[in-house]
Amino acid sequence: MSQAVFSDIISGVNDGQVIPYIGAYALTGSVHKESGVPIPADSDSLILAMNNGEPMAPVLMVEFSRAAMNRELKYGRTYVPNFLTDCYGPDIWTSTAIHDWLSSVKPAYVIDINRDTLLQTGYADTVHNLILGLSRIQGCDCRFKIFHYNGTSYEEIDQDAMDHSLPILFKPHGSPLPEPHYVATDADFVDYLTELRGGFGVPAHLKQYRKGKQYLFMGVRFTKDTIRMVMADIALDTAQPTMGWALITEPTKKEKRYCARMGIEIIEAEISDFLAAADCPA
Repeated sequence: MSQAVFSDIISGVNDGQVIPYIGAYALTGSVHKESGVPIPADSDSLILAMNNGEPMAPVLMVEFSRAAMNRELKYGRTYVPNFLTDCYGPDIWTSTAIHDWLSSVKPAYVIDINRDTLLQTGYADTVHNLILGLSRIQGCDCRFKIFHYNGTSYEEIDQDAMDHSLPILFKPHGSPLPEPHYVATDADFVDYLTELRGGFGVPAHLKQYRKGKQYLFMGVRFTKDTIRMVMADIALDTAQPTMGWALITEPTKKEKRYCARMGIEIIEAEISDFLAAADCPA
């Protein structure tokens, strides 16, 4: 069954009907170019990296946003952004099979809820638009910045100046490049989700573009509140009854219930199985 479904999904990605949506486990296989240490990606690994390799109190280990809020309250608001920029800013991480596939296919629209730059690196030879999520800013209701990449560098633009024929990379949780902006702490998510639900977290063009589309969730686990809430407000107006597919090898009962409610079909297969079907070696 998976091969037939994979074929339909791959066709959908190629024609723009299916939008890739990648999460923490899409970074599996990325390592430090010198030490070979895996990139901090999921909640636990990010908390450990932020706390010098030591676990934090159990109540803080529940989710990275909660642990990040604790560090902000203790060390100031710049602590978490500085950590994320130090972690993901330098070009020290190897690519992954998923990023190699996306780089070869160049979908018209990709959503990446990680905070690294591997997706941007994969599009470095392609003119594109980049949208970064923002939080807790003054003077504007919008919770995003848009940048045009001309093949060499990024320049901030207004949403009315977007060239809609170009690929769009949407990173709701931010990135260190071209300038560091992040949605990371509990306070960030409270602000971001409030404005996202009010319609201020997504550019107007994407609100129209996403209508009737479907999603392929790769490396996304729906066990954390923030992951579910952000997805539910970004992936609106989808095709029905199936809004998309999620590659999850061992889904929890909670994930099964959530995905059934949202209209997401779980495919219990490895990402490598999908990439093999897409003729991309994992």
